[in-house]
Amino acid sequence: MEVLSFAGLGLGLGLGLGTETEFVGGQGKMCRNIRVLHNFDPPATAEEIRASALQFVRKVSGTTRPSQANQEAFDRAVEEVTATTRRLLDALVTTAPPKDRAVEAAKAKARAAKRYA
Repeated sequence: MEVLSFAGLGLGLGLGLGTETEFVGGQGKMCRNIRVLHNFDPPATAEEIRASALQFVRKVSGTTRPSQANQEAFDRAVEEVTATTRRLLDALVTTAPPKDRAVEAAKAKARAAKRYA
């Protein structure tokens, strides 16, 4: 099976970073807390992209609050992942119509209600 990489960083979707769920079509795994940002109407905001990058760096580093000695490297990683994610989202093309955030949120809520019932 081919593993999709994150903007050439060699980081597959099956990162093994905590709780995972099946990705679209069973094509790998994706951490439940890292959300899809592509092809939504309205598009992902700068804040959403940075929050996703922060979550990713926290997962990879294993810490939510780095030590003073690691703060600069941590912050730099967040900024680099944010910039790479923005470039990735800007470069992706699709013929599918954009997904409506409200509709997708309702679907996710229904799945969660069923899962935790």
